[in-house]
Amino acid sequence: MRLLYNLLVYLLQIPVAAYWLIRSIINSRYKDRIGQRFGIGYPKLDRSIWIHAVSVGEVQASIPLIRSIEERFPGHRILISTGTPTGAERVQATFGDTVSHCYIPLEMPIAVDRFFASVNPELALIMETEIWPNLYKGCGTRDIPLVLVSARISPRSVTSYRRFLPLFRETLSHGIIIAAQSEADAERFRMLGASPARTRVTGNIKFDIELPPELTQDGKELRQKIFGERPVWVAASTHDQEEQQVLAAHRLLLQTYPDLLLVLVPRHPERFATVKDLARKSRFRIVARTEQHDCDAATQVFVGDTMGELPLFYAASDIAFVGGSLVPVGGHNLLEPAALGLPVISGPYVYNAQDIADMFVELGACHIVSDPPELAAAVDELLADAGKAAKRGKKGQEIVERNRGALSQLLGLLDPLIDKENLKRSKG
Repeated sequence: MRLLYNLLVYLLQIPVAAYWLIRSIINSRYKDRIGQRFGIGYPKLDRSIWIHAVSVGEVQASIPLIRSIEERFPGHRILISTGTPTGAERVQATFGDTVSHCYIPLEMPIAVDRFFASVNPELALIMETEIWPNLYKGCGTRDIPLVLVSARISPRSVTSYRRFLPLFRETLSHGIIIAAQSEADAERFRMLGASPARTRVTGNIKFDIELPPELTQDGKELRQKIFGERPVWVAASTHDQEEQQVLAAHRLLLQTYPDLLLVLVPRHPERFATVKDLARKSRFRIVARTEQHDCDAATQVFVGDTMGELPLFYAASDIAFVGGSLVPVGGHNLLEPAALGLPVISGPYVYNAQDIADMFVELGACHIVSDPPELAAAVDELLADAGKAAKRGKKGQEIVERNRGALSQLLGLLDPLIDKENLKRSKG
């Protein structure tokens, strides 16, 4: 099965290379260290603790983990790999030169071998679930401990994986430790061949979110300076075909709340200009963050066209709609606005974190909507009843606080792995 898998990997390299070339032409950010995708140009490290976080959301979730590793295991160089330029930018903005960064290699065995030869991991941590047979085998054959952090598998994915069960059973047999989000996730991994003894339920480290202590005050100051005294709702991490729906909902809301301001924050920076044009063509009066001037009474939409400021925009708003959920993207992080006490609204496509979304809905901390009229009605309900908005926001905060603790359990799993590596080097 692995031979067939690798044959397919190599056969796909021409279309894959063409894909990356075209993508880099469309979006210049994808030219950044493009050779690393194919095994060329990795940083040279004597040893490292390697953490893979595919994009912005995973990088954000990994920040408390990385900070804890820096504090708990000083002297160990940390390498963070991502799959997207936006993830790389988030790493740079958060950690600067205190960590190393590279892009994850494609699954070609030669690229994987060059990656390991350059960065020399002593421990590998993969955020959530990215199953890469050759990378995982590379860890196993080199005796590198591998931990899947906040690991999850959806029921739909299990069906797909089971079609290639021999390959995935062999992939998960290399001494991998599964730190699963829930017992259901742990059982799905066992069904795919993960070792029961190495499969633990530690919870989701996303609940251990760390927000700057000054964030709430900074949000108030931003609101007072730029937005003024008016109600504000934020549509965060939105995607193509979703901004149109958000703007349609905002148009409906303006009929009842003519002073209402929408803070619209697209997920991907390459779409900032497109979204600003869309808002203008839809005949909204807009101000963009990069224009660096305040909203006046006529401003209807504020476009957050900067990276890394979404938490600040949450802290400056009354209500949060979390995007990637009115279109089949799978939804983004509900926990960040909830941790700030904002009432949360989402679309129906939340399969990227189904368990969290289900928990929020069941406990009354999130309202699911399906189209612009429903979104407008949900925002209207919260604007009309400040008590209900506060109650929903408090429920969200309580969920976040009750589910903290996954990070400490995970660090407990890492202690003996790091100690084992230290002992191995001292004997060498």
